[in-house]
Amino acid sequence: MSEIRVALIQSTASADPERNRSRTLERIREAAAGGARVVCTQELYASRYFCQSEESANFDLAESIPGPTTEALGALAAELSIVIIASLFERRLAGLYHNTAVVIDADGSLMGSYRKMHIPDDPGYYEKYYFSPGDLGFRVWDTRHGRLAVLICWDQWFPEAARAAALAGAEVLFYPTAIGWQDDEREALGDAQHDAWETVQRGHAIANGVFVCATNRVGREDGITFFGRSFVCDPFGRVLYRAGEAEEIVFSNLDLRLVEETRRAWPFLRDRRVESYEGLQKKALV
Repeated sequence: MSEIRVALIQSTASADPERNRSRTLERIREAAAGGARVVCTQELYASRYFCQSEESANFDLAESIPGPTTEALGALAAELSIVIIASLFERRLAGLYHNTAVVIDADGSLMGSYRKMHIPDDPGYYEKYYFSPGDLGFRVWDTRHGRLAVLICWDQWFPEAARAAALAGAEVLFYPTAIGWQDDEREALGDAQHDAWETVQRGHAIANGVFVCATNRVGREDGITFFGRSFVCDPFGRVLYRAGEAEEIVFSNLDLRLVEETRRAWPFLRDRRVESYEGLQKKALV
């Protein structure tokens, strides 16, 4: 397959998980009706971004994988013959939880999960309280509609994650995301924060010769205004589409032949000096 049409679901989230799930299923249908063959949700789409505080009751939002949500998504994927990437709060067992994305193929089968590897712990983003770091590695899936990898939000800032996915054969990187502006930072740093977020991901696309698809939520939730601006860029880092700050289904057509063409012109993977990189496995070299 040389061309695929992807869709990113950029949405607000209510305090009602069932409403969020239902609305997302409706939007996935809309995306498929618009020709999308791969559809990706935003990070933790079934709830508001609860990591702004440390509340043990929020663990009740977690769900098993497989479970009712993956069953519903699988049935929809099979009906529409599409690949669905969905970001869930996973309950692995009592006291052990992950920030997880599932990949469901176009026949409805659950191909597997990616558990977020890099877990932040910043004001308003207290994820270490909720999530254990991923233990499944950086995975790539050969779906009916393309060879893809999924990384999640904070993973966006780490070139090692994108590189590992590319070396495993990914042609498209999907990043379900929840990022926004805090009230005390927006005036001074808002534009710079957004620019940094987009620029680093465009850099991953260029350095690895892959497409990047980042989907963010929108709306105000407690102390954060999620800025949306979901985007898709090609292996040259060119933005094919950038959303605004309102709810939207982002569509983009990806010509996967460009992965081969770009890597031939810019053979970064060929010229890596792997024998010299052993220090990268350490926290620091001093």
